[in-house]
Amino acid sequence: MADDQSAMNELHWLIDMVQTIEVGLVVLDKDYNIQLWNGFMENHSGVSPNSIKGKNLFKQFDYLPSKWLKHKMESVFQLKNRAFISWEQRPFIFQFKNYRPITGRADFMYQNVTLLPLSSLTGEVTHLSMIVYDVTDVAINKLQLKAVNESLEVLSQIDGLTQLYNRRHWQLCMQKEFDRNSRYGDETTLVMLDIDNFKLINDTYGHQAGDKVIQNVSHLIKKSLRETDCAGRYGGEEFGVVLANTPAANALFFAERLRKKVEQSETVFDEQIIKVTISIGICDIQPEVLTSEAWLCLADQALYQAKESGRNSCAIHQHNNN
Repeated sequence: MADDQSAMNELHWLIDMVQTIEVGLVVLDKDYNIQLWNGFMENHSGVSPNSIKGKNLFKQFDYLPSKWLKHKMESVFQLKNRAFISWEQRPFIFQFKNYRPITGRADFMYQNVTLLPLSSLTGEVTHLSMIVYDVTDVAINKLQLKAVNESLEVLSQIDGLTQLYNRRHWQLCMQKEFDRNSRYGDETTLVMLDIDNFKLINDTYGHQAGDKVIQNVSHLIKKSLRETDCAGRYGGEEFGVVLANTPAANALFFAERLRKKVEQSETVFDEQIIKVTISIGICDIQPEVLTSEAWLCLADQALYQAKESGRNSCAIHQHNNN
């Protein structure tokens, strides 16, 4: 009699534990009929254990990814191995609302789910257990950290004054396009440009005025770009633009349009109007250009040629085979 009472107590404690633990517990038979539905599942679904017992899981919750989830469950039944579903694979299985104030920005509870095979005394897997963990806090923290890291990554690529790419990242873009040309032969042109007589602007109006001029030119460059183009501040008042899938002749049209926009624009600083011009050097990639460094050097030579010819002009580097 004492043994029976002890067994009853243990069963009561076990049932009480199953109902009150802070994880979801669902037991299914091979036809996906619900045999156990604990307090966690009731609290978050609003469905009581008595009303759902014996009913088919997928008919009760028709939003479940049935084909994908059944495939997972079948492997548990057949292989007698547990399976794990991470929130990173699928944010949630059950559409439970998130009521936690710390992670209020999440509409639904993020979940990890473990599928466990349950064997009879003969060793046959007759049932399957779903354990549902609320991992909303962990998921939100990780997603926020990822967003912060992505923002920092973008910031590390951008020049603070101009909002164009900084020199380091722009050179990576240039190298990438040079490599693409080496592999596929796509026509690619490099444009280097420089604000004319910039030292005189700084000396006359001050460095803050010089910064505003640089920002204005940067804005005009940015407005002239296509999505595939890559522009950066190379240093000081010098800028570089990589024009993908563009021969030198077409790059000249881009450069002339930009030169005229800058020439016609005005920068206002302390009620003073400052007008500037730019000089532009252009160089496409030909077989004798063996490295991105050589490509940059030739574009710089073309820029120097534009300066020498009187500034406010464009010059294309003439390759030996032209």
